[in-house]
Amino acid sequence: MSQEKGERYFEMFKTWEATMSDDDFTDIIYPSTGKLNRGQIKKLSGVSDEAIKRNSKVKEALDDLESRLRKKGILPPLSEAGKKAKSGPKKYDNTANRRVLDSKRVTALEAENIELKAKVKALEGKLARFGELSEVLSEMGMMPR
Repeated sequence: MSQEKGERYFEMFKTWEATMSDDDFTDIIYPSTGKLNRGQIKKLSGVSDEAIKRNSKVKEALDDLESRLRKKGILPPLSEAGKKAKSGPKKYDNTANRRVLDSKRVTALEAENIELKAKVKALEGKLARFGELSEVLSEMGMMPR
């Protein structure tokens, strides 16, 4: 990101911050982490995702904003997930894709299992009906050919 573009994003962020009220900030809190929702900040301020993640001035201004809002009591204290996210970059999870595929497969197998159980129950009902018919015919002494 060029220096000029970085400055422009910083100015856009500061302008957005100045136009927001305390109530506006409460609307964009991400509840699980206790931080402001970065996606909403991008939409509302026009700042790019790259600027929020990599521009040191924007990152610092956002951290300052969140700490000020915490002191005012607008933002809740950082949750464990928020502290973890703030502590450093996420480690790459090479099993995430496999877990998603496994989850989809388990869901499909469970649906198939339920379907097969319904078929078995229907067939058992038919078998019971024909079992009774066979029993009645054998008692009467007539056997079908």
